[in-house]
Amino acid sequence: MTKPIEIVVLSGKGGTGKTSVTAGFADLSTDAVFCDADVDAANLALVLSPEEMERHSFIASSQAFVDPSECVECGLCGQLCRFDAACPGIIDDLSCEGCGLCARACPSGAIEMRPVVSGEWFISSTEKGPLVHARLGPGEENSGRLVALVRQKAREVAINGSRRLIITDGPPGIGCPVIASLSNAAAALLVTEPSLTAIHDLKRALSLCERFGVPAYCVINKHDIHEDNSKRIEDMSGPRFRVIGGIPFDEEVPKSMALGLPVTRTGGRAAESIRAIWNEVLKTVDGLSTTD
Repeated sequence: MTKPIEIVVLSGKGGTGKTSVTAGFADLSTDAVFCDADVDAANLALVLSPEEMERHSFIASSQAFVDPSECVECGLCGQLCRFDAACPGIIDDLSCEGCGLCARACPSGAIEMRPVVSGEWFISSTEKGPLVHARLGPGEENSGRLVALVRQKAREVAINGSRRLIITDGPPGIGCPVIASLSNAAAALLVTEPSLTAIHDLKRALSLCERFGVPAYCVINKHDIHEDNSKRIEDMSGPRFRVIGGIPFDEEVPKSMALGLPVTRTGGRAAESIRAIWNEVLKTVDGLSTTD
């Protein structure tokens, strides 16, 4: 089977409506796997109402553990630790960064490094198709590795299920999790809004797409609240960036979110616009299939 095409929905800035748009796409799709790569604050499942099929632990780091009965209280671990996590007979698990220096230096071998569970990842079923998602523990690191793992599992599910498309709800910003969600994607869909901060962050996200050679498309959410700024975004169009639609401000959107339903389940103007944008996405996918 031809490898599935992955469209990553990004925003650059949080709160632009990225997950709402992704959930709308999921509701309209018939041949897709859904992937929530916003592992630090995954919430696509809140709207898609999944039934959990698989649950797995995510182990991405180690932590120091001390055996008090073996500790000679020499204090060397405390002298060497740059994170103030170690003192004779005690390791502060909140401060420990897992570098392993204390375990290597301990003269009595009282300290050992053990793998720790940083989060969980899931494969679930929804009314519209499989959902691969994850939950990173509070304060845990290596979110980029968890994003890469979730995307890998989504590809496996798509291939095994002969599904043509992967719709990935990416994280906000332009940091490590975004880079992990964008690499090797077929295209990025940037959801923005006509505000100065959103335009600023859109430019940064677009620069990241250009750096990775990923073609970018744009949706302007609430495009009618500031027509001049919407025009500024449209004027940014170029060879590898194109605005494919706008979504008007619609009070039905927060109502549908409060009910835990995709926006497309309502009869509002926003739902109509998302349907039109989804048709543009399908045309884009057809084009990507042709050039692959």
